[in-house]
Amino acid sequence: MRPALKIAGYVIDAEIDTTAHHLTATALVSFTAPPNLDVATFGFHPALKVTKITDESGKLLDGERTADGSIRVTPSAPFVAGQTYRWTFAYEGTITGNEDGPVQGLKLAAVQDPITYLLYPARWFPMSGFMTDRFTAEMHIRVPQGMRVLASGPSGEPKPVNLSNGKPGTEYDFNWTKPGFPGTVIAGRFVDPFSAGAGNVKVYLTISHQASGNQFAQTATHEFDFFTDTFGLPETTYLNVVELPDDTLPAAWAPGLAAIQGAHVGDKSGIRLLANTVAHQWWGSLTSPSTLNDAWITNGMSRYGELMYVEDQSGKSALRAALDDVSAGALAYDTIPLSSAGRLDPFSPQFQSMTLEKGAMIFHMLRGEVGDKVFLNILKGTLSQFTDKSIRTEDLEKIAEEQSQRQLLPFFSQWVDGTGAPTFTDKYSVYRLGNNKGFRTIGEIDQDLDLFRMPVELRIETEGKTEDRKIDVVGTSTQYVVDTFGRPRRISIDPDDWVLKSTPDLEVRVHILKGQQLVAQGDLIGALAEYRKALDANPLSSLASYRIGEVLFTQRNYQASVNSFRDALRGDDEPPWTEVWSHIAIGKIFDITGQRDRAVNEYRLAIQTGDNTAGAVNEAREYLQKPYKRPDNN
Repeated sequence: MRPALKIAGYVIDAEIDTTAHHLTATALVSFTAPPNLDVATFGFHPALKVTKITDESGKLLDGERTADGSIRVTPSAPFVAGQTYRWTFAYEGTITGNEDGPVQGLKLAAVQDPITYLLYPARWFPMSGFMTDRFTAEMHIRVPQGMRVLASGPSGEPKPVNLSNGKPGTEYDFNWTKPGFPGTVIAGRFVDPFSAGAGNVKVYLTISHQASGNQFAQTATHEFDFFTDTFGLPETTYLNVVELPDDTLPAAWAPGLAAIQGAHVGDKSGIRLLANTVAHQWWGSLTSPSTLNDAWITNGMSRYGELMYVEDQSGKSALRAALDDVSAGALAYDTIPLSSAGRLDPFSPQFQSMTLEKGAMIFHMLRGEVGDKVFLNILKGTLSQFTDKSIRTEDLEKIAEEQSQRQLLPFFSQWVDGTGAPTFTDKYSVYRLGNNKGFRTIGEIDQDLDLFRMPVELRIETEGKTEDRKIDVVGTSTQYVVDTFGRPRRISIDPDDWVLKSTPDLEVRVHILKGQQLVAQGDLIGALAEYRKALDANPLSSLASYRIGEVLFTQRNYQASVNSFRDALRGDDEPPWTEVWSHIAIGKIFDITGQRDRAVNEYRLAIQTGDNTAGAVNEAREYLQKPYKRPDNN
């Protein structure tokens, strides 16, 4: 790899013109260069044009745009290793959000009303070391009058100014002095902030979502307090939660800042999404990955922090239910080790599934192996030792071994450096012991990973009490002997789901998840192939049949779509909401094909289920009153 520069900090002056969708800015960049670097390369948003680059002595520097949008700048004299350089970039451009951005298919920046967002990954300032190089930032942001700006760091009183277009505006000043990722700015026409409890968590919403403000502020405060109790103090004791438009990422974070799409503010899914985003104040902001190969630590622990909050609020059964989907994500793209994830695009489904979902499962399994108390000590020890620093997988492994007093190299080798998950099978025989001494079970746990080694719980349900034993499973075949007083009626491997394992049910979930991701990317043919693989694994899967029906409906293949929705109704009814929504979908098809009486019958069947998941019953009642019509652009 080419040697890269290390950015230490920025001073950014920016002006936002929402009428013209225009950004004008200067960025003073402080950085050091490694030995043998001839040209400095900065990532930069393709829609922005650099008008001038000068070094600290005021000399003009030559910069050229590369095919990927980066800027290559030649210094006026060869770099001296370790010396700090300060270059100033002047730039401007129109960003409506519809231009090509640094990440294909994602809108990461838009200058607009009522909410302007300039997210860190949008590269709206010259940058290097995405997600890994920590920096400071002093920012001065000028916006039209009536807009409020949220960013990282303490801000003084906003100052009235005149904008370049002659209109009145306001300047907001921020200064984040700890090395981190203070690269996100959100400006909007927000109502007065909502808060709960001590008031250190404030929620900023537009008028269209203000009805959810008080409840959302209570949720945000509760989550922030839960993570503070669990992980320790974050970098800052305040948190601003701010609304994002629905055309960008579902969520974003920066030091002291958590941003959530408006569509999720009053939605149940928003509770978990916000928990994950708030957890990044510790896992991502307080400590960050040394390289993208280590991103599973912070992404995974943010996801697992979200699940810990679910457990705290709703109990272990809710945690286990949530783990089903996380396990599917962990195995969906498990073709390369996590320790090699850095070769992937950080916004690809593969990178996201691996670092978030498999990362979360690694922390869950670590907790199962060392116990709750030691696990929390590992987390707090990690954050304490790596406050405002980057962390490597080896660092986490060392802390885990110190806290647990156990040799954990096999664990991390299996799950970070390896791929796949075991498929457990159990065969056993039960023998009666003489002299009323009970029964002896001699069994063998088989699985398909030759290098696997991990303690796995065995639950023996007998005619009397139930007994749990830990079996050290090593290699593809492990024998065990268990004596019980009562005759064993059932033996379960890993009954409480502490181990990531492959099962027929999980195989179905994996294919459905991959299908949904392909739909999101517009690949309907690929999605159908994945959904049909799910049906091959479980021909009675209601969810697989329902998803196939959705795709066929989008393709206007109505007869095949109806057949799939009827298959969903005849299937295993998992999840239960497939019943109500299948009836609604069939009703829509009858309306489209001019069979109103049959459509009405389906809507009535939907209402009779009493299942209002995602507003299903409300929608069915609406179509009872007025037939469904296909949108013109569909």
